[in-house]
Amino acid sequence: MLPSNETSESPETPICSAKGCRAPAVWVLAWNNPKVHTPQRRKTWLACEEHREHLSSFLDMRGFLKDVVRLSEWEDGDRGSAADG
Repeated sequence: MLPSNETSESPETPICSAKGCRAPAVWVLAWNNPKVHTPQRRKTWLACEEHREHLSSFLDMRGFLKDVVRLSEWEDGDRGSAADG
């Protein structure tokens, strides 16, 4: 993780969804809460390398995690039928 005063963040740079983290996102965690969302709906969290496992585990323990994809692939459209939400 980059120190808070040395981020490479710009207005277009997606950042990690972990609380307090300002590191650039590398991963997209696609998830769905079946009690609230239709089966094809996908919500997304972004994760840096450091927080990918922690955020994935949090979602997976609840049965919400559907896919983990590199941000570059997600932006290129290689996400199948998943829709951002």
